Formats: sequence, structure tokens, C-alpha cells
Amino acid sequence: MILVTGATGRLGGAVLQTLLQRTAAQHIAALVRDETKAVAWQAQGVSIRVGSYNDLASLDRAMQGVEKVLLISGGGEEDGLQQHYNVIDAANKAGVSCLAYTSRALRDPATLVNQLMVRHFQTEAYIQASGLPHIIFRNILYMDTLPLFTGPTVLETGINLPGGQGKVAYALRSEMGEAIAKVLLADTCDNRIYHFTGAEAYSFHDLAAALTELSGRQVAYTDVESSVLADRMRGRGVPEVAIERTIGFMTDIKHGQEDVVSTDLATVLGRQPTSLIEGVKQLYKL
Repeated sequence: MILVTGATGRLGGAVLQTLLQRTAAQHIAALVRDETKAVAWQAQGVSIRVGSYNDLASLDRAMQGVEKVLLISGGGEEDGLQQHYNVIDAANKAGVSCLAYTSRALRDPATLVNQLMVRHFQTEAYIQASGLPHIIFRNILYMDTLPLFTGPTVLETGINLPGGQGKVAYALRSEMGEAIAKVLLADTCDNRIYHFTGAEAYSFHDLAAALTELSGRQVAYTDVESSVLADRMRGRGVPEVAIERTIGFMTDIKHGQEDVVSTDLATVLGRQPTSLIEGVKQLYKL
């Protein structure tokens, strides 16, 4: 039995989709906070376990009969790190044979500006200290976030972000989910760290060129100051914590934190990950 946490999120959904294609539903369980959001999975035979990372008793119940657990990292809650620890402790208590975790592919955790990302490496350390057999998936920034970063009027206004010449080896969330599922279905749990990235790292200049090619309209990238982006976001009523994190992402991109390139994703998928030009075509509907 494989238990997928965060099962109603997009990454969890992508993992479940591939699992259902490759193994019987009776071997799959899903941890969800809201059972009504998991009706479709339940209809396909997935065992639904209701609970949350904060509810220790629910975690104990969710682990019953489970051999492998996929801990999908939580959101930005202040106690997010403790939530991760709770799942790891519950898995250890239940004697699961393998714990997998979705971490982040970043070049140097010690110099990160976006402090939210640091908890991934703290979680990794806790897993390693737990003694549990484990697998760590260090995932690059989702290509799916690009429309959020550029905004809906990018073809008219261009890309105006403080990313400098930094590059990111973007990969699609769906392909990461597919690869994670394939690894979970393998018999091995050998404490390996996978780096799931695209085959090439791209700058915002590269993104602008792809948008120009696909739309037939001239799209330029302008490297603006962080304060310009922050003021623009405040003008749209974006909360300060979200502004701070977005600036953190951009600063880390500028400093080369996200330009890690690995062949792990291509190897597990059995094909090259989706390129920037193909991904942009899908994501921007061009």
C-alpha cells in the first residue's frame, strides 16, 4: 500500500493518476483534509484517509496497513516544518518500509533568500536522522508557475521581473508527478536523492523569445528592481507575505539557485522532459 499525502493538490493528483495507470487501486491510499474533494479518487477505488499534518491521531490512523508514504511538502504555514516532522514521526511509529519526500532542487541552501525553501532541507535532515529508509525528490521550480510570474497581460506588457540573467531548469508538475509515481512503484528504497529538473535551464529572456515566437508578437524581458515588483503587487492588493516570498523566488533565481540541471527526470520518464517552447505553448494556450 502506498499512501500519498496532499492528495487533492496538483502534484498529489499527478502522482495518483500515474499510480492508478500502473497498479491496482487497492494498493493506493490518499490522505486528504476534505473528503468531499477526493470523491473522484474514491470512485476509482483509492482508499481515502481523512486527516491533516497537524492531527497526530489522524496520521496514526492513515498509516495503518501502509508500506510506503509520499510526504508532499506543505504550504507556507508558520508551523509547516513541525507538520512535516509529524508525518515523519507517524511513519516511523507505524514502521513503514519507505518514506519519500518532495523537496526542492536548489544550488546552495545556505545562501537562500527565500527562507520558506530552507525548511525543505531541514525536513531532509530530519528524515535522514529518523533512520527510515527513504527517497528524496528534489524538484525544480514548476514550469506551471510561469503564467503566475508573468501575469495575464504578458503579450501586451512584456515580462517585468527582477530575475536578472538567472536561469531555471523548469519542468512540468505533471511530469514530476509521473516520475515520482514510477519511483514509488519500484521495489527499491535506497536513501537516494533524485534531482527532477528539465534538460536545460532558461532565463526570462529565453521565455520572452519563446512567447515572441509562439504568439507572433514582440515580447521583451525587462529586469526591474525588486521594489518595482513589490509596489506593483501591493497595488493589486497582494498580501505582504506573498510579496516577500515572490521577491525571494526572484532573487534566488537571479543568484543562480534554480539553474540545477540533471538527467534524473528524463531517465525515470524514459523520455526528455517537455521543453520550454512546448511548455509555453501549453501553459499560455498559444
